[in-house]
This record gives sequence, C-alpha cells and structure tokens, in this order.
Amino acid sequence: MVLFSLVATHADVDLETVAQLSNGSSMLATAALSESSSVSGAVVLATCNRYEIYGEAPHPDDIENARAALVSRVSEVSGLSEHLVSRSFNTRTGPAVTKHLFAVSAGLDSAVVGEREIAGQVRRALITAQNEGTASAGLVRLFQAASKTAKDVGAQTALGSRGLSIVSVALELATDLSENPDWTNKKVVLFGTGAYAGATMALLRERGCTDISVFSSSGRAQGFVSTRGGTALDSKTLRPAVADADIMIGCSGSDTRVEAEELSQVRAGTDRPLIAIDLALTHDFDPAVGELPGVELLTLESVRLAAPEEQADALTRASTIVSGAATSFEQARESRAADSAIVALRRHTMGVLDAEMERVRAKHGCTAAAEEVEFALRRMVKQLLHVPTVRARELAAQGQQDDYVMALETLYGITVEQPAEKSSAQCPVTQTGGGNTAHLPDELRGTA
Repeated sequence: MVLFSLVATHADVDLETVAQLSNGSSMLATAALSESSSVSGAVVLATCNRYEIYGEAPHPDDIENARAALVSRVSEVSGLSEHLVSRSFNTRTGPAVTKHLFAVSAGLDSAVVGEREIAGQVRRALITAQNEGTASAGLVRLFQAASKTAKDVGAQTALGSRGLSIVSVALELATDLSENPDWTNKKVVLFGTGAYAGATMALLRERGCTDISVFSSSGRAQGFVSTRGGTALDSKTLRPAVADADIMIGCSGSDTRVEAEELSQVRAGTDRPLIAIDLALTHDFDPAVGELPGVELLTLESVRLAAPEEQADALTRASTIVSGAATSFEQARESRAADSAIVALRRHTMGVLDAEMERVRAKHGCTAAAEEVEFALRRMVKQLLHVPTVRARELAAQGQQDDYVMALETLYGITVEQPAEKSSAQCPVTQTGGGNTAHLPDELRGTA
C-alpha cells in the first residue's frame, strides 16, 4: 500500500478555483472507491482555503490511475475541465504526504499561521471518512498521527498561543472598520450552523456581543441557538434582521448566495453602515455587495493579507516537531512493510524445511536421528535468516524496502502481500452540525 495526496491550497491556487474544486466533495471518496480499483482508501479535507484528497493505492504503479480517477470525478462534479483540475492539484507521494498533512494539522500551512481551527477540521475529515467507510487503515494511522502532532505543537510551542484563527482575524478587521469598536451593542446576523459557525459564535461572545441572530435554510438554527444562545431566524424574520444588522457573517458554504441587488432592496431606507464578512469558501455573499453604499465586504483574501506573522522561534520549533513526527511515522510505516517481507521469507524457508522433514520421517520414522536432523536444520535456517532479516530492517529505514521485496520475488518467487487490516475504531467524538448549507436568496426575495 502507498499513500498519495492531491493538494490545492491558497498558496498555489486562487480561492475561487479552490471553491469550485470542492463542489460535490461530500461524495467524492465514496465514488472514487466504488469506481476505481486503484483507490483503496480516501479522505477529503475541505476547508475555507484548501481542498485536499488523501488516498491509498494498492501499489506505487496504481498512483497514476488513482490520480486520473480522482481528477475525472472532481471535474465531473465541479464542472471544471479535467485539464484545469489536473493543473490545480499538486500530487504528493510517500514521506511528502505525511510531512504536508502534519504541517497542515499544526497550522503551519494556513493563511493564518498557527490557527487553531484546522486541527479540528483534520479530525472531522477522518471521522467523516470513517463513517462513510472510505478510510483505509493506513489513512486512519496517518490522520491520527497528524492530530497528535498538532497537539504536541500546541503544548510545546507558543505557536497559536494568541488564539488566532481566520474568524478572529476577520472580527479584528471588522473592529478596525467599525465607527464604534464596542461589540456589546452590535447586531449580528450569522448564516450557517456548522462547526465554523460555532467557532464564530464563541468568538463573538468573547467580544461581548449578545445580539446574535442565526439563519439556516435547513431548519437547524433553533437547535444551534438552544445550546449556544442567540435568536433563531426563519424566512419571515430574516429580512428585518438583515435590514437592521451592523454585521453580517456568512460561513454556511451555500450553493446560492446573497446577491448585491437583493441586499440593496433589503437595506433600502437604512442609513446605518453594514460590514459583511464572507468566510465561506464558495461565497455566501456576492462580491458586488462590497460596492453597495455603506457596505464593507471582508473576504478570506482580506483575512489572508491581514493575518499577522507568528514569532520566528515558535515557527522554527513547531517545524522541528512536525519534521521529527513525520520521520518517525514514516520509519514505523516502513518497518511494517519490512515485517511483511520478513514474514514471507520465513514462511517460505520454513515451508521448505517442513517438506524436507516430512521426507526424513517417511524414510526413518520419528527416531532420535530424525529429531537431531530437524534440530540441526532449524538452527541452520535461523542462522541463514539472520542477515536477510537485519538487511530488511536496514533497507526499510532507508526507504528501500521495495528493493528488498523485489529481490525476494526475483530470487525465490516469493510474493509479499500486506496483511489485511481493519480500520481503527471510530473516534468517539461526534461531529456536530458540519456541512450545513443555508439557501438565502429565496427568503430575501420575500416581503418584509
């Protein structure tokens, strides 16, 4: 088995393309496993500024076919050409997969370096894949190790100690743009009830904001506010709430969005300024909203440009932890591959020995002489296996276990098969409210 990943992030691709790539991501892993024998496991990590697919293929030779199958599927559900999809993804294999995911989970590859939200998103990506039955054992180990690394970075460095996140930076920008920086009297309308919305609600509370209304077209707003506070909106109360709002925050990732013309109609006759914060990768708000009189629009790109840099020493320490953890993970993984080869060699050798002993017993019976022959042969086999066993582990440590396996196949005709593994038990932490979408425009077109 070999790990690989297809990565499209804010660092290499514009956010609009990342958003388009992520369309239909919920069913991608399941479809990939059912449609291609080259994909034996898949986990999809889709956040506000990245879309990454982690996969496991039966053999290194299967990676190209696996990549082609995934690119084709993404193209189909996103509406983008296969050429554009293929060009947008960077492909990683082997240790590069591990190091990248560990860095992502630790917040080193985020628009806001050291952000605390990404570790939770990595955990939820694994939980989703486990629930859907697409997380292979190798991917489960990879993601669990990534989560542990993120915890180690948080515990051993000052990275992210200020609690920075995309949401917190966005709210700080909104504070700077506000005529009155006091949040205690601001009226906020929040779109969405997923994990992102929950994090936004918590940070609003920390700033003293109490007048928070929540809308969700799926009907989850009431359940959301019952545990977090706030007021649930429906299609009748949405328009007046938006008309009277100081802040409008979108983090639902809806398939539709608030158009500038609709918002202009809703806000007609209102002279109070409005700050619209669009934190959804697929845009909850029409970009033209920012051109309306009295409206300031903050986007993920605004947040990326405004994000402060973390201290150099904390970054260096965090990078060292990530590199060390990635190296340890790869060594353990290579050791498991060597173990399979060693077991195959021993099974082959002991099979030859047992067959020879059957002939000895058939000729001489279970005599003392036969026992002495068996003892001598087993001792000889043990000595003969010592050097190949040591070499297997040495080559595994150097990442050359495939050479060892090929030698066994060439010299002895031994086929090394990885043992069948069951995915680890699902994480007892349940995913709450993720992925909810709010379809707003129909309600905004209604009458007040």
